Amino acid sequence: MNNQNLLIYESQILYEILIELSDHLNFKVAHISKKELNNSNLEKYNDYLILSFKKQLNISNQILSLQFPIKFSKLQEKINLHFLRQKFNKQSKINIGMYLINTNSREIILDKLKLKLTEKEINTILYLNNSEKPVRINELQDKVWGYQSELETHTVETHIHRLRKKIKEKFKDDKLILSTKNGYKII
Repeated sequence: MNNQNLLIYESQILYEILIELSDHLNFKVAHISKKELNNSNLEKYNDYLILSFKKQLNISNQILSLQFPIKFSKLQEKINLHFLRQKFNKQSKINIGMYLINTNSREIILDKLKLKLTEKEINTILYLNNSEKPVRINELQDKVWGYQSELETHTVETHIHRLRKKIKEKFKDDKLILSTKNGYKII
């Protein structure tokens, strides 16, 4: 079982049914009352979805468009799809310093400014960001481009030069990707 939580809003019967079937679920089930919801007592749950068939709540993590009665398999499928969508959206946004990278839309964002990037540019930034030390050109050739390190090519230098230029023009920042004697790094 993982750390995903399905919160049943003010439906004790639905909660009890799902608890009975919890051996067949890949998420935890909890009951939440109106008072708990109003107190924003949701911080104790890592990943959560709220299921309510009484009314629409003003919460983005609510499962909507469920019509009861519903087959258990269909309910389970809809819940799992919502959890997958939620996980996909969370993983697609990565903070790098003061920037936000959206891997789905392939954009780097600072405040309200957005810059479209190529897949290689995103992969380069993410690889540099995940490295604790400066990354040499031959490592980037191998890990990001899939080139053998013995090849004589200036692909990495050219791409990083263009990427740095795009970032400087859009965000007036020439310090995101630094070139050191030991390779490139993200500050």
